[in-house]
Amino acid sequence: MTGSISSIGELIEAIRTEKGREEGTIWFRGQSDSSWKLLPGLLRQKNRMSETSLLARFKQSAALLALTKPGNSFDWVFLMQHYGMPTRLLDWSENPLVAMYFAVTGGDPDTDAAVWMLRPNKLNTNAHISDKDEPDYIPSFDDEEVQGYSTERVRIDKRMQLFPIATIATRNNARIQAQLGTFTIHHNEPVPIEEVGSGDQCVRLIIPSAAKQKIREELSLLGINQLSLFPEIASISETLKEVM
Repeated sequence: MTGSISSIGELIEAIRTEKGREEGTIWFRGQSDSSWKLLPGLLRQKNRMSETSLLARFKQSAALLALTKPGNSFDWVFLMQHYGMPTRLLDWSENPLVAMYFAVTGGDPDTDAAVWMLRPNKLNTNAHISDKDEPDYIPSFDDEEVQGYSTERVRIDKRMQLFPIATIATRNNARIQAQLGTFTIHHNEPVPIEEVGSGDQCVRLIIPSAAKQKIREELSLLGINQLSLFPEIASISETLKEVM
């Protein structure tokens, strides 16, 4: 399903329409190019290095520099994602304004952007993950249902092709907390999330390139900026430059 929005007000109306259509949790993701599919960085790579090799090389240099040593392969993958390495993760947010910020910030200014709305429970139903007693159940990376998506299992189970799933992680750093971050994770199969099953777990809202500047101004008025989403010292100077 695809729609179009040119302001935060229209985003709110789109969310109201979606919530009126069906109850349940909605997650949001912004992409600076509306043509991009919902496919994580690692699976978009051509002639890609295996995740096992990529993780080993990352560990080789990062183990000494990491402030806290990751406890398992999921923790290492989160750290890689945090520093911009390609992984099987896609970032989502519970806050639609966060998604809007990432959609209209960066990228080609003449290219249409998009905000995606995802029904995480519907996505998980395709992977046979559901709880009849808890309709909004979403597994965490500690739960058994997700262990088949670990680096070790993906390496061993190369012949398996599991659907991507939605999952939650402990918000153990300021950035993921500020962005109200959640994740989807792919297995071996490079199938975009919008092409899983009937596709009704996703709605794409296209943002015309001409509307990007207006939306950035609206976000600024609402206090959504680099510092609010990346609460780090490096963000302070960038935010100040915008008001100088």
